[in-house]
Amino acid sequence: MEGNVTMIKKRIPQEVKKSYWFWLVAVAAGVFEMIIAVTQMLSKDSEAGSSILIAVGLRTIIFAALVFVIIRMYRGKNWARLALTILLGGIGTFSLLIDPINWLLEGNSLDKAFTGMTLYSSLFGLSRIVHLSSVITALILMYRPAANTYFRAVA
Repeated sequence: MEGNVTMIKKRIPQEVKKSYWFWLVAVAAGVFEMIIAVTQMLSKDSEAGSSILIAVGLRTIIFAALVFVIIRMYRGKNWARLALTILLGGIGTFSLLIDPINWLLEGNSLDKAFTGMTLYSSLFGLSRIVHLSSVITALILMYRPAANTYFRAVA
C-alpha cells in the first residue's frame, strides 16, 4: 500500500499541477495589487508610513501562509484543497467582488469607471481580472476527476 501512495505522489495529475500554478498566479496578483495600493497611498500621503508598514507585514504573512497551503495541496493534502476552496475560493472571491458590486449598487455605471481610469486603476483592474480568473480556474482544476482520484489516493 505504501508503495502505491509513493507511486501516486510521483504522478501528480496535470490538473493539480496547473491548479498549483494558477493559485500561485492568484497570490502574485494579490501581491501586485498590494504594491499598487501602497504606491498610490504613499504618493498621496507621506505620513501613512507606519500603518502601511503594518498592513504590508500582515499581508505578507498571509501570502506566505497561502503559499504554504498551496504547496501542501500540490503534495496531495486534501485539507489544503479544502482550505484553498474556503479561504481563496469562497472568502477571497467574495472580497474581490464585494467592492465592485457595492459600487455598482450605489448607482455608478461602467461608463463612469472607464472614463475615470488612471494608471493605478487600470493596472489594479487588470490585476483583479487575472486574480479572479486564476482563482476560478484553480478551483475548477482542483476538483477535476483526476485530481479527485489523486487526493483520495494520497490521503
